[in-house]
Amino acid sequence: MSRRRIGFWYRLAAVIAKPPLIVLLKRDWRGGEYIPAAGGFITAVNHNSHIDPFAYAHFQYNTGRVPRFLAKHGLFTKGFIGSVMRGTGQIPVYRETSDALSAFRAAIDAVERGECVAFYPEGTLTRDPGLWPMTAKTGVARVALQTKCPVIPVAQWGANHVLPPYAKRLDLFPRKTHHILCGPAVDLSRFYDQEMNPELLREATEVIMAAITELLSELRGEPVPTALYDHRQARAEQRRKAAEEGSK
Repeated sequence: MSRRRIGFWYRLAAVIAKPPLIVLLKRDWRGGEYIPAAGGFITAVNHNSHIDPFAYAHFQYNTGRVPRFLAKHGLFTKGFIGSVMRGTGQIPVYRETSDALSAFRAAIDAVERGECVAFYPEGTLTRDPGLWPMTAKTGVARVALQTKCPVIPVAQWGANHVLPPYAKRLDLFPRKTHHILCGPAVDLSRFYDQEMNPELLREATEVIMAAITELLSELRGEPVPTALYDHRQARAEQRRKAAEEGSK
């Protein structure tokens, strides 16, 4: 998508959001050459701060290929914010309803129109104590295998120093750096033209998450964890321990 097709609402959002982001964060953005110049594609991005969608959108807006994020449908009904969400072509997600699959259909349609859909595959802020990516949902793999589009892995780090996950106060000083590292498209060709069952989708998702985690390891200068944090397993273990303590 060229800058001529970014549209009024995205340009308005950029006018509002870019100045404070420029003041708030220094930038170390690498790998932009991997963002396709034309055609539909997916970016798969890790998520460790409530402000990193804005910081990441700033990066991708500057490439000329604006992202369409999947976002909670409630945001689309809130006055001016809702107008911006609708006007910029973001994709509403209706969780745990009969419309839950509509987001994936809309994402597929957007990719097939030649647009970029930005996925946070984990579906929420990471709960990993070390802020590494968690095990992910399979929606990104479903859209990728349905469309056979490029999937660009992206790691980001630094917005979490301004606003850690679930924190309520910003840490503005000293000025923090937002790091982004994009990698080459993930090779998912071995999964093409196979029955799209849960096991296949999990395997493809794991390949995507491994690519993101490797990039984040490079950004952080730390080794990749031996396994991704599984929040459901962690919660089950917490409940088990609580039950054991309660029975004593």
